[in-house]
Amino acid sequence: MQQQKQLFGHPVGLYVLFMTELWERFSYYGMRAILVLFMVTSSTKNPGFGWTESKALEVYGTYTFLVYFFNVPGGIIADKWLGQKRAAMLGGILLVAGHSILALASVWAFYTGLAFIIMGVGCLKANVSTMVGELYAKGDARRDKGFSIFYIGINIGGFIAPLMVGYVGEVYGWHYGFGLAGIGMTFGLIIFALGQKYLKGIGNTAQNATPEKIAARNTSLSKTDKDRMIVIAVTCLLIVLFWSAYEQAGGLMNLYAEQKTNRRLAFTNWTVPASWFQSVTSFFIILLAAPIAAFWYWWKRKGREASAIFKMALGIMIMGWGFLFMVAAAYQYKADGSSAMYWLVLAYFLHTVGELCASPVALSFITKLAPARYCSSMMGIYFAATGLGNYVAGWLGIWSRSAGELQLFAGIAVACTLAGILVIAFLPAFKRLCHGAENDLTTDSTPADATLQIQITKPAPF
Repeated sequence: MQQQKQLFGHPVGLYVLFMTELWERFSYYGMRAILVLFMVTSSTKNPGFGWTESKALEVYGTYTFLVYFFNVPGGIIADKWLGQKRAAMLGGILLVAGHSILALASVWAFYTGLAFIIMGVGCLKANVSTMVGELYAKGDARRDKGFSIFYIGINIGGFIAPLMVGYVGEVYGWHYGFGLAGIGMTFGLIIFALGQKYLKGIGNTAQNATPEKIAARNTSLSKTDKDRMIVIAVTCLLIVLFWSAYEQAGGLMNLYAEQKTNRRLAFTNWTVPASWFQSVTSFFIILLAAPIAAFWYWWKRKGREASAIFKMALGIMIMGWGFLFMVAAAYQYKADGSSAMYWLVLAYFLHTVGELCASPVALSFITKLAPARYCSSMMGIYFAATGLGNYVAGWLGIWSRSAGELQLFAGIAVACTLAGILVIAFLPAFKRLCHGAENDLTTDSTPADATLQIQITKPAPF
């Protein structure tokens, strides 16, 4: 791999991908913030489709499943034909087209726009993540920090999108909101195109395969690779569980914010838009990413357990405990006819802490475990697992319509806790199957590196 130009101790290409993903997530989370609300709204002032909540949650679950599932064919297309860079460019073009079509007020445009977005995310998301990993040589200790910085970009986009797109959609019209999401993706596509000079030699796997890579494709997997694939499978199962709970945010908890939460600010007549609560987790991620990264650095330096599998298991449990606040909210609603906004904020706070322990770690972990010739495909499977979690989330939301939200919130908290305990119990076996993938580092982390990450993340606009 050729020497990359550096900025703040990382390749400049990282920041190109950072900004590309920021605007892609702006478009996705902006549209996601108003999607269910649009489908269920029957108001004549700002009409949506007026569908039932069950139908809206079913469409939402299916759509979010397909968005992530299409990372599998997107990864295969990159590995076999286009390379990650060209596949990501194609994805950006499809996304701009999809959001533009979605801005049109008709049912056919709604489904056509969603189809283009599904294909666009499928071609872009996994391949951009793979390119982040490719910026760093094997054994480069900066890889995890690079993914943490990249993750900040995702959540800056996720923070500002519901505030802007949600406000425009709820106040001025749903389709104006969808159009604004498309404008954001256009910015991302332009940045990616202009930043190609900082991505030379990155993301060209299919076109510029070396003789060694070509020979490797005809080579069967080694015992080590097979063992690591088992760990990837376990990781994907954890991700399904994580997102089936976490993604209640865009569906059931979004409806809960609109219908059962007292959103009027004290001493004012102003009501907080329901879609704004979709920004809370991203705000907390921007705020907490550096402190939690510093904590794990300190924890590991103390010689304590800090493997990726352990972090994911702990993250699932912490995220699940966030639903205990929603249990409290459900009890308050039952007693008073509405629940306080702080229950949602507290739930999202623990969801965020859990996400920071699990999700960015899993992204980096996959790039360490996957055989190089299947890296994009494995990243695609990882995102497909995320999609399956989203699909399950939609059906859990539908089930809660008959079983009750209280039962669902409590059930999620219990299931996540038990799953985390089970994984930790088998942690030594999983670590053996990794064959030292996490320990193959050419240099160790230093306090200066940890300080650098904090300096990078804290100036982010809150």
